[in-house]
Amino acid sequence: MWPDEFAFLLDGAEEVDLNIPPVVHDNGSTSDAHSRKALKLRISQEDFEKIWPMAEARYRLGGRFSGKAITLIANNPHYQQWHPSDGGSVEAVSDSGQTYTTPYVIVHFLLDDVREAVEA
Repeated sequence: MWPDEFAFLLDGAEEVDLNIPPVVHDNGSTSDAHSRKALKLRISQEDFEKIWPMAEARYRLGGRFSGKAITLIANNPHYQQWHPSDGGSVEAVSDSGQTYTTPYVIVHFLLDDVREAVEA
């Protein structure tokens, strides 16, 4: 299950389709182009560093995404176009009057349906 402490990260998630081009394999064969459902998020660099260790693992979701599972795309070469990227930054002023900058990262999670086997 996706950890409750990171559930807030999915609040602003946008459902998108990743259009994956055909791939030519080492043996010369070619896979067909296909599309995958995904979630696109803009999260703080700090939050990204917290979820980075969970990359490439599949997590089931609850709430509005109940029945779905996600996998953070981090370094899989088939999804290079959707690897984490610069999401800009936001400058703000703290309560003490100090200016600070929060850097952001754009991340994609593969989004899959979860199929449960039911015993008769």
